Amino acid sequence: MDQYSTPYGTEPEQPAWPYGYPPAPPQWPPPYSWEPTPPPSRRRSVLALLLLAVVMVGVGAGVAVAVNAITHGGSGSLATSISQTVVDVNSDLGNGETAAGTGIILSTGGQVLTNNHVIEGALHITVAIAGGSSTYQATVVGDDPTDDVAVLQLSNASGLSPATIGDSSRVNVGDNVTVVGNALGRGGPPTSSSGQVTALNQTITATDENGANPETLTGMIQFDAAIQPGDSGGPLLDSSNHVVGMDTAGSSQGRRQASNVGYAIPIDSAVAIAHQIASGSGGGNIQRGSGPLLGVDVQDSTVPPGALVIDVVSGTPADGAGIQAQDVITGINQTSVTSAASLKTALSSHHSGDSVTVHWVDDNGQAHQASVTLASAPPA
Repeated sequence: MDQYSTPYGTEPEQPAWPYGYPPAPPQWPPPYSWEPTPPPSRRRSVLALLLLAVVMVGVGAGVAVAVNAITHGGSGSLATSISQTVVDVNSDLGNGETAAGTGIILSTGGQVLTNNHVIEGALHITVAIAGGSSTYQATVVGDDPTDDVAVLQLSNASGLSPATIGDSSRVNVGDNVTVVGNALGRGGPPTSSSGQVTALNQTITATDENGANPETLTGMIQFDAAIQPGDSGGPLLDSSNHVVGMDTAGSSQGRRQASNVGYAIPIDSAVAIAHQIASGSGGGNIQRGSGPLLGVDVQDSTVPPGALVIDVVSGTPADGAGIQAQDVITGINQTSVTSAASLKTALSSHHSGDSVTVHWVDDNGQAHQASVTLASAPPA
């Protein structure tokens, strides 16, 4: 889950386009008709990214920004066509924390596209449509943590209104775009703000506010519409109100502030990954069903090299093994852990129920190891 947007440590680069916009992306006549059987609930390792979900123990007053509420049934094509296709995603993180982001409805049966960081570490997920008029429990069908994409399945959902998916390969610098989302996690009707595309194919590195859990994303659409914590997972619309991106990150100067430098994952890439997740045909970074839970929030450590534990979620395998804040995880089985990213990589090859040996050093320099069983949810 991400905290509040602050400046990234590096300026966006101009890499070669990694996705290549799939030359022949799957063509499904809207509404998409992929209806996988919902898997059981799952729980992932806690990963608090400083992108655009908002993590809170109660929402504060927020800040004044240039956004407009979209009211269901209101006037204008944006209000009537978008309000029923955008959802509020609310996650219970445990330890008294909750997180809020946004999602995009992909199918009448309740598949929802969102960012992985919006639901990472969630114990329970609820989704509200059109300002809370309809609320559903949600499970995670699967995700791609590397590309920050996840698909949710809403329980007992039918007759929903899928968003109209556009073509991000046609997006150009200077195009008018609109950000839609659950600004500041307040719920209610979605909000919107308008601007223009300012750059394409951008690479960004995002972290927690305290520098933990770095994540690098490539091929991003950059825009100057105002974007806020809570907008993660929401649609970036073109001038025809077609979804051309999934709002993901922003750069601002402080907590709970809006940013006029925002980034979105091109929708061609996000939907191609979502289809792989939902169809069960994905490989590589895609994970279906329950992902592995260790239960730590970490940042890089240099002395000793490893993943410095910032927080341990109560009731998780890490908690049961005796791992504590300020310990440094140095290995998983025979794989060395030299950073927060390498811990994530080491765990990504495992599944819930796998037994692994965790090696760590406490703040007195003493080495420890313990065999733990990775979980999909904390013990009741």
